[in-house]
Amino acid sequence: MNYRKLGRTDLQLSEITFGAWAIGGWMWGGTDWNEAVKAIKAGYDNGMTSIDTAPIYGHGISEEIVGTVIKDLPRDKVQILTKFGLRWDTKKGEYYFSTTEKSGETLDFYKFSGKEGIIEECERSLKRLGTDYIDLYQVHWYDSTTPISESFEAVERLIEQGKVRFAGVCNYTADQTAIANESVIIASNQVPYSMVNRGIEEDVVPYCINNNMGILAYSPLQRGLLTGKFNENSHFNEGDHRATNKFFEPEFIKRTNTFLERIKPLANDKEVTLGQLVLKWTVLQPGITIALAGARNAEQAKQNAGASSLVLTEEELRFINKELEQL
Repeated sequence: MNYRKLGRTDLQLSEITFGAWAIGGWMWGGTDWNEAVKAIKAGYDNGMTSIDTAPIYGHGISEEIVGTVIKDLPRDKVQILTKFGLRWDTKKGEYYFSTTEKSGETLDFYKFSGKEGIIEECERSLKRLGTDYIDLYQVHWYDSTTPISESFEAVERLIEQGKVRFAGVCNYTADQTAIANESVIIASNQVPYSMVNRGIEEDVVPYCINNNMGILAYSPLQRGLLTGKFNENSHFNEGDHRATNKFFEPEFIKRTNTFLERIKPLANDKEVTLGQLVLKWTVLQPGITIALAGARNAEQAKQNAGASSLVLTEEELRFINKELEQL
């Protein structure tokens, strides 16, 4: 596993970081606690020392699972990344969306990053994670009802108290990140990025490069699409958000699979999976620090970790990019 320094911090993250959204079960059709624990442990055993989670992932379940695992690990050898500002337990802030849970209950979600809310969320996350500090504390989404400066004054206070080491943002524009940077040093921006979703290359990537900030690429496998395991007739379980996601429309799946078939010979020559090839391509793109890769079982985690050791030449990267142009 390769490790990379995050922005202007001394935090070293594993090039492939364990993304813990799916193990929380929320929007992924449920979770299997035991398999999730095995997945995180397998990732760690294969060099994935960094784990990214959030309270909203399973409404606390993801953080609790992560906490179960890290209590048996040396705390200074694991990097915990979590978030604040996306709530299901308050009506404060900016309304985001609603879901109907399996129980039949309708939950409303709000982007809320008021000062008192952040302090409250941090304490709850620390308890669920079973730790006394968070390595990287990130705002999950921009909350239009709260000044950015107010949010990061609260994070700065948490840093002063030793409960948080570094501050980060997620899903922020370059302009929003610049405002946050005026209150506290922002280590990174966590944003969606994949072979088929490259919008951040226009402004977020240049801003982060120019300001020595890291970029944490989430959904680099486009929620499984770029592994090649789906087709036009794929079915998703109840509660799985991919059932209505634009990237999983039959025509887009078909076009993507055509592209994957064209680069598959390269993966075969390297004796790696398509997913591993895609992950390595991701972390080799300008400005990208690490790729977040989710896993719901030990084998998936092991495969994801293996992507880091893959070597791609400039010629091979040009080949992949040329094929991408035809997608």
